[in-house]
Order: sequence, then structure tokens, then C-alpha cells
Amino acid sequence: MKTTCTTFGKMADGRSADLFTLTSPSGLIAKVTSYGATLTELHTPDHSGKMADVVLGFPTLAGYLAKHPHLGTTVGRVANRIAGGRFYLDDIAYKLTANDGPNTIHGGPQGFGSRLWNAEICDNQHGCGVTFSYFSPDMEEGFPGNVQARVIYRLVERDLIIEFHATTDKTTPINMTNHAYFNLRGAGQGDVLGHEVFIAADFYTPSDTTLLPTGEILRVQGTPVDFTKPATIGSRIAQVAPGYDHNFVVRPQPHHLRLAARVKEPQTGRVMEVRTTQPGIQFYTGNFLDGTVRGIGGPYLKHYGFCLETQHFADAVHHSHFPSILVFPERPYHETAVYRFLSGEEGLQQK
Repeated sequence: MKTTCTTFGKMADGRSADLFTLTSPSGLIAKVTSYGATLTELHTPDHSGKMADVVLGFPTLAGYLAKHPHLGTTVGRVANRIAGGRFYLDDIAYKLTANDGPNTIHGGPQGFGSRLWNAEICDNQHGCGVTFSYFSPDMEEGFPGNVQARVIYRLVERDLIIEFHATTDKTTPINMTNHAYFNLRGAGQGDVLGHEVFIAADFYTPSDTTLLPTGEILRVQGTPVDFTKPATIGSRIAQVAPGYDHNFVVRPQPHHLRLAARVKEPQTGRVMEVRTTQPGIQFYTGNFLDGTVRGIGGPYLKHYGFCLETQHFADAVHHSHFPSILVFPERPYHETAVYRFLSGEEGLQQK
């Protein structure tokens, strides 16, 4: 178990971003960069022991500095959409930086995924890891409060563990997640429509045509978004054109780490399980990838990757019946996501 550090590239202002390589005895290798606290690569074995990078990413910093769809980044302060790019808190109106028409998505155009984080290796007897930290000043992208954020990546056996922490000196909304795109066949190795998906959710929050939640919480039963029994991504995707981009209500016990989703790739035998402490998980199938983004493995076309973003619900600041995303000075923010990778006979037999 060890973590190594190399220089990933230089930003326009001359600052350097580092790349950290985490290696687990189980065969997992993860690469993360201080730019955006981003997961750039994740190598796992298939049923025959063959390694492949199963996240979409770029080989150099230049790809992340250019426009891209948040590949592997830490998104925040607030992941997902905020309607109208504004919200009210204690009768004060806060106007945010809009970057999705009139709305704000993933913290704004200069959110956490576009910032250079400080980094410190934190290997211990349980596994290897890196702690990234970033200070977000009061009113950055329109959000109130000075926020000290931390993201900790750890490799422990077959688990990639991501912890999200934040403290604030003023009440403010926070909803952090990781925006990795996965393809269990390997980055650039075709679409993900044959992947089999299980999501531990009996309800979801439907969205309107602008991808903002309507405020309803509906049952998945009898709909194309019912993954309570494993189904391939492609089996019903035509019914939700251009693809899945839905928030699911993970079965109860929020704040407890529990299974949210499981994905199996039949050809390779790779299985990924996602556990979370958060109340929701966004399932997105790379609907807007069109080949203009070229990364590790070649151009990324439509449905070449899927995301399972552990999160609080989108636009929660406008829906009081959604779990609150407000964080208070006396109550720090802490959420955890665990991505477990299985392979070989264990993966092939996973149900």
C-alpha cells in the first residue's frame, strides 16, 4: 500500500497540479489530481485478471483545463441544479453565477472542480490515501460563508472510499459529490448499454424538460426507471430519451453507509457496488457526450460512460420537503461514498 506523487501539469498562472497514484494489494490503482480533487484513472482487474482503466479521464492536465463535462471532478459547493441561479436564506436573496441557462449547476462555472486544491498524502496501516483541501471564500460564485472543504480519497483492499468534509462560519448550502464517468469494459471501449444495473431505490424525483425536479417523489414501480431488479441500461433507455439522468431516493437509513447501486459488466465480469451515507444517487448515462471530448481510450461518444453521483436531491433549496442541504457553523458537513470492485468468479456470480 503506497501513494506516489508526480507533477501533472501547470496552470495558466504558473501553479502546478500534482498527480497522486494510489496502489492497493488487491490490484486496484487509482490516480487523483489536486486540480478539482479529480479522479483521473481507476484500474481494476476483470475475471481473467486483465487490468483496465474504468473511468473516463484525460492523460494530462490540459484536458481538465479545457471545457469538459466534469469528468471525475469533485463538484460543489452544490452539486446538481439550482433553479434560477438564486435562493433565499433567512429572507436574504443570494444570486449565484448561472452556467446552465438561467440555472446554476455543480457550483457554477468556477466551482470546486475548477479549483486547485492543497494535497497531503495520508497513507496508514489500513490503506493508502490523499487528503485534498480547499478554502472557498464568502460569496464565491454567490454562496455565503467562508467554507473549508476537504476530500479524502482512500484505497482499502477493493474499495475506493471518498469522504467529503466541510465547515462554514455562516449557514450555507453544501452538496458535494464525485462526478466520475464509469465504463466497466474500459475507458473508450464502447458504450455502456449492456451494463446491468441495480439501484436500491423504490422512489425517484422526476424532473421537467429543463432537468429541474418537479418536487414530486414518485414510485419507480412500473416505470422505465425501475432498477429494483437488475436490468441492462439499454433495455429501456429509449423510453427516457436522450437517456437516464434521474435522482433516486436510496432506501432508508440516511447518514448510514448502505448499498445504493450495483453494476455488472457481463463480458468482463467486473462488478461495481456503490455505498453512500447520502439520501440520493443520480444515475446519468453520458447523454451529452458526442465525441468532441477525447480522453484516455479515444473519443467519448454518447453513452460511453455512466455516473452514479451520491448526493442530496437537486434544487433542494427550493423544496422544503427534500432533505436539507443547509450546513451550519455548529454542524460540520460529512458524507461518504464507497465504490467496491469485484472481479473473477466473484464478479461473474454476483447477483
